[in-house]
Amino acid sequence: MRNLLAWKIATLLAISVWLWVTFSATEPLPDWRKGELFVAVPPAGLDVDAAFELELATLFAQKMQLKIKPLAMNFDQIAQALTTHKVHMAAAGMRNSSKFGLRFSTPYQTLREQIVCKGRTPRRLADWENIDLAVVAESAQEEALRDIAKRISNLHWEARHDQSVSSLLQEVAEGTLGCTVANEEQIALAQNFYPQLDDTLDLNSPSHLAWAFASDVDDALFDGAQDFFEAIKKDGSLAHLIDRHYGHNERLQSVDAAAFINKTRSVLPNYRHWFEEAEALTGIEWPLLAALAYQESHWDPLATSFTNVRGMMMLTEGTAERMNLSNRLDAHASIIAGAKYLQMLEESLPKRIHEKERIWLAMAAYNQGRGHLEDARILAVKSGLNPDVWSDVRKVMPLLSRPAYFEQTKYGQARGGEAVILVETVRLYHDMLNRLELENMPRLPPTPYFGYGPSRPKKTNPQ
Repeated sequence: MRNLLAWKIATLLAISVWLWVTFSATEPLPDWRKGELFVAVPPAGLDVDAAFELELATLFAQKMQLKIKPLAMNFDQIAQALTTHKVHMAAAGMRNSSKFGLRFSTPYQTLREQIVCKGRTPRRLADWENIDLAVVAESAQEEALRDIAKRISNLHWEARHDQSVSSLLQEVAEGTLGCTVANEEQIALAQNFYPQLDDTLDLNSPSHLAWAFASDVDDALFDGAQDFFEAIKKDGSLAHLIDRHYGHNERLQSVDAAAFINKTRSVLPNYRHWFEEAEALTGIEWPLLAALAYQESHWDPLATSFTNVRGMMMLTEGTAERMNLSNRLDAHASIIAGAKYLQMLEESLPKRIHEKERIWLAMAAYNQGRGHLEDARILAVKSGLNPDVWSDVRKVMPLLSRPAYFEQTKYGQARGGEAVILVETVRLYHDMLNRLELENMPRLPPTPYFGYGPSRPKKTNPQ
């Protein structure tokens, strides 16, 4: 969470391309037992799939005490890279298929494949014969179409090379492509940017995603992958990882998504430099702070709730006093105070908690207080859940509003369900901000001072 996602992606892509060029041109694939695991992954970009697959493969490499060497390549390159021993394995969301003559691990995720079209999506298979349809070449989506083609003799499509599923979804949304196929998670994410992609149809050919290996793969490596999946399914690590990348995709209604995207262009540029300043002070990336502020106040520095929570970061009187904030309606001061408060909450959590979980737990505490978060973590332990993982804690947070549960806690009743909604929605706004072309957002001049602008008044009354 500490580095900007764009920087991470650019760095990963540069490293991946460098590795692929230098490695393929000079030396044969080294024995993985020597400490390096060469893995084909989806091209680095803003698709969730790429980030999920890379993190999953990295976790496997760590379990095997190996250093991962990710090589970015398109789906139509992967089979050849495996069979010619350019990589040890592929972690690219491939559909378990006998077509490639490869060896596949046990599936780790099953996703529904869906067709989506501009305008109305045909509901009958017979209506698909003459549609303008394109998919990513050799992807799970093309494999699903091959399965469907067994039932439709005249089904035709264009296999696109050097394109991503998200780019094809964008073409459909903009009306330059008739239809495409994507899995349920890809479509759910795209709908937050293109609400018009709301008419989908299941293909009834789900994709069982698995890792791919050459047919003559070293059994020790293949068995290691099988044992890895068995272990992370059993201990819940796989479910937590899937939730971290996909769990927040479907929270926004189309009108909310459209309003948010509009305000990233019209309102956020007024305050972006203050969020960046807060990042420099706290190490919490500014898009995350901006996402939290939007969920709290919709970037309205004069926002006030019925409980007298006020300002850009919607701070209580007690929190404002604790953070030495005299005027909660001063947008700049509110952003800095809110960021420092979130940092303080994060640093108060046990050090053993993973960084990627800490920020969401801290955000729940931002909403309901540190004490109520601890009550929820204790309830998680009593329920056999992991108190250090947000996807488990969020299951019990809403219980803090029920007498049968909060009467057993130290800090009593809380609106825990509100904390869950806040965190999950902030996760989505943060994801959307990272996917928008932030560097192309207009840098509007700061708003003039109307009680909340860049200049502070000579006298301020505590709010």
